[in-house]
Amino acid sequence: MNDRQLLRTGLIGSAVAAVCCFTPLLVLIVAGVGLSAIIGWLDYGLFPALFASLGLTAFALHLRAGRPNASPKAVILITVVAFSALIIWLEFRYALRISLAAAALVAGYGIYLKRYAAAPASETAE
Repeated sequence: MNDRQLLRTGLIGSAVAAVCCFTPLLVLIVAGVGLSAIIGWLDYGLFPALFASLGLTAFALHLRAGRPNASPKAVILITVVAFSALIIWLEFRYALRISLAAAALVAGYGIYLKRYAAAPASETAE
């Protein structure tokens, strides 16, 4: 996949996971097909999926920026696991705040990449 497809996949995955996490849409669908027993466990999969999609978005932004430095795969993976563990450890008490913080972190990373990727190497060295 190229950077454009990765970015599109990450953004769509983030939007779908966010809609399913914060609205009763998925609960209605799951209950409608007779799988009401898993409703209590949905968040254990949806929030890590949301953070993984945001991580994919961050990686796609890195690829799009064309940065020659080291790949941020390890940092992104550690961050995704940390956010997932934190939200489960806190028993989803601050789910909206943690999710917004993760989205803000990805947006900030995108702004950072856009600002410094466009600058010539001589300007960033000063």
